[in-house]
Amino acid sequence: MLYVGKAKNLKNRVSSYFKTKIELGPKTQALISQIAKIRTIEASSEIEALLLEASYIKKFKPKYNTRLMDGKAYPLIRITIKDIFPKVLITRKKEDKNSIYFGPYPTSGSLKLTLKMIRKIFPFQSVLNHPKKNCLYYHLGLCPCPSVISKKDYKKNISHIIAFLKGDTGKVIRDLKKEREFLSRNEEFEKANAIQTKINAVELITGPFYKGFDFEVNPNLNQDLRESELLELKSVLQKHEIKVSNLKRIECFDISNISGTNATGSMVVFINCEKDTSQYRRFKIKYVKNKPDDFAMMQEVLQRRLNHKEWSFPDLIIVDGGKGQVSSVMEVLKEKNLNISVIGLAKREETIITSDFDEIKLPKDSEVLKLIMRIRDEAHRFAISYHRKLRSRAFLY
Repeated sequence: MLYVGKAKNLKNRVSSYFKTKIELGPKTQALISQIAKIRTIEASSEIEALLLEASYIKKFKPKYNTRLMDGKAYPLIRITIKDIFPKVLITRKKEDKNSIYFGPYPTSGSLKLTLKMIRKIFPFQSVLNHPKKNCLYYHLGLCPCPSVISKKDYKKNISHIIAFLKGDTGKVIRDLKKEREFLSRNEEFEKANAIQTKINAVELITGPFYKGFDFEVNPNLNQDLRESELLELKSVLQKHEIKVSNLKRIECFDISNISGTNATGSMVVFINCEKDTSQYRRFKIKYVKNKPDDFAMMQEVLQRRLNHKEWSFPDLIIVDGGKGQVSSVMEVLKEKNLNISVIGLAKREETIITSDFDEIKLPKDSEVLKLIMRIRDEAHRFAISYHRKLRSRAFLY
């Protein structure tokens, strides 16, 4: 392997090396002359692209990547965890036993980009000797200076950063949601909205919470991978006495709200395991007004969806939630006299819930679980985007 690189537009990046009007340097010309094959890999988020780039450079030690390091050690993230107000720093050596380290990263640029994204969500101090007065980064909303934040709140930020860098974004999301619900119950809606903004930001930059690197272990074409996933999913469902003769069309539903306000529902459609965005639908909750009730909201969305008989009925319905959500859907299907298989995916343990309320616990590396999570996460993303849009409108009026 000669070189590993990432880009948002790979077509432009790769073609730029072959444009005759551009004068290439001698080392770049040497690189181009040795190219025999170019392989591209699509990552689901900027963070995933950074981590994948780092892992490939460490694994293959490409000639034209290591050259850029100039003999220096790879950069690391250092967190001075023992400090009263821990600092988040960039370093190249592990010299402090009282600090924890993350990395190494392929370039200081990628490391700084990672920290820049994290800092917008979870502000932190970035110098060892922070001044007693408020610094410039405080006024930019990036640094919680000691004079304006409690030790408890600051360390909460640091714990989120550590979990994030460990790849445990699921824990970060769960903790933030607990904090959001606590604030909502106490009618601190502005603070709850600030927490929701953090949740949205984490989900945006990390993409799916599962590790979907099919390309790392399976060289098959995408169509073959999807067909294999469908066969495995059908096998698992039938093994647990869930009747499915066909799985061409799968629909997934999710509800998004903050204590019932601006509540929305989403429907995403996957045809042969590939998302079909032209058939996505979103629902503004109309009838649940008195108090937040996720089950009633789910029923409303399903009833309104099934009223559209011009839309093809699904072979399988997936809901984001556990027994309560599954039960709500089953009640609607019974009222409509429809026989459609239903499963839920409970987030805490990523457990599949059947219509008989049996629990199916699959290994974390199960292709079937990855497929269901991918579908569920897409429904969640779609619901969140509409909820955020309605909430923004509400603030304007």
